[in-house]
Amino acid sequence: MAEFWRQEHWIFRGLFLAIALMLLFLRLLPLGNAPGALPGPDILLCVTLAWIVRRPDFLPMPLILVVFLGEDLILMRPPGLWAAIVILTTEFLRGRIALTRELSFLVEWLLVSGLMLGMILVYRLVLGIAFVPQAPFGFAIVQVLWSIAVYPVVVGLSRLALDLRKPATGEVDDFGRRL
Repeated sequence: MAEFWRQEHWIFRGLFLAIALMLLFLRLLPLGNAPGALPGPDILLCVTLAWIVRRPDFLPMPLILVVFLGEDLILMRPPGLWAAIVILTTEFLRGRIALTRELSFLVEWLLVSGLMLGMILVYRLVLGIAFVPQAPFGFAIVQVLWSIAVYPVVVGLSRLALDLRKPATGEVDDFGRRL
């Protein structure tokens, strides 16, 4: 049974990497990118935050760093800025796993929504300080609002398709360690 526990971690890490690559591939496809079109949600961010809230041990920090740094480089964003903001946010959530385990979904959704809004504000503030040209503020807010709206769908799909849930209070793994 101990081997299965180790395999489960690697399976979810590989699955996260596959999902990230698929979402990045879909973002690169020229589908509906007409000038002036509204931006879609950041589904990769939603998946990352949903998985961190549910099982932070499945997503180690280096994996998140590699995925988001690669996304920065491929999408030609300032290298490392968005990745650093995502790392800070996920580590904030990881450090409060005992608190988030007890939250109802509505409160969790509000917490993640506030973090998403804070992330985009910090990102735009740093870009503004560096005088980097940016898309209009309205586009960024629309993308965040879409991401907030899609978050419950991502959580539901993670729960139904992958059985990814928050561990119950006092639940232990096969080695007797608390989850």
